[in-house]
Amino acid sequence: MDEKTQKRLNLSAGIMSSSVAMILVVAKLWALGQTSALSIAATLADSALDLLMSLGGLAAIAYAARPPDDDHAFGHTSAEDLAALGQSVLILVSAAVIAVAATLRLLSDAPAELAAEGQGIVVMILSIVLTAGLVLWQARVARRTGNRVVAADRLHYLGDLIPNVGAIIALAASGLFGLGRIDSVVALGAAALLAVGAINIGREAWNALMDRSADDETIAGIGEIAAAHPGVEGYHDLKTRVAGSRIFVNLHIELDGGQTLDEAHSIGAALRRAIIAKYPRADVLIHKDPVGVEPHPDDPRR
Repeated sequence: MDEKTQKRLNLSAGIMSSSVAMILVVAKLWALGQTSALSIAATLADSALDLLMSLGGLAAIAYAARPPDDDHAFGHTSAEDLAALGQSVLILVSAAVIAVAATLRLLSDAPAELAAEGQGIVVMILSIVLTAGLVLWQARVARRTGNRVVAADRLHYLGDLIPNVGAIIALAASGLFGLGRIDSVVALGAAALLAVGAINIGREAWNALMDRSADDETIAGIGEIAAAHPGVEGYHDLKTRVAGSRIFVNLHIELDGGQTLDEAHSIGAALRRAIIAKYPRADVLIHKDPVGVEPHPDDPRR
């Protein structure tokens, strides 16, 4: 798949994600006004943050797709991590607000008064249907393009299905049995899920901004490709770092020092293509060393 097609698919996923989030925010605002249910307030906050995240993700996808320039020789993919870090802070704040409101309602002597539970349930069912459709499309795009932003957004929306189902249970319990306090319990559970998701998103974004290396499986996979590549006698100094959806790879390979420069170049170029074939989002830089060469005594990194 060419880069133009990948960019079009990734942008389509971002636009669809933002559109679904906007529809759900409007629908849940209306449902909250009708029912006064904190469980719906929790899913509303989640959808509002989804909208911010989707818009941020869409902007990050578009910005990260820009080619390297004089000021950004390694591209613009770190924009994805900056956006994710800011989103995680917003999610944590929202989770705290929901948790405090739910706790105060549980501790209050006055029972929670919910209304129009049936209308709220209809909105939650609409939310589940739209979210499920979005998740299916995002899964298809992520599978074809390997974009981490789309994949992460898909996991987030997949997690949204749980609070929506919880809101339906809370509304049904209130309408059928008058158990209004279940709404606050569900809201607390939704707040906990939001907080866990925010911490995970923030940790991954922070690690990427701090130039953390790729996961062990990816590093091992790149090493296996290098070790088995024809003409490569060995390799060393394999270094990686992750920025947004890209993996930057630096690798030293050991070649027969008696071959021509053209032959050495052909081996290195073929190895680079092999690595990118397995890891399409990789940016690979290969340095070639003759077998058995000793580091120069003045080299500070020997």
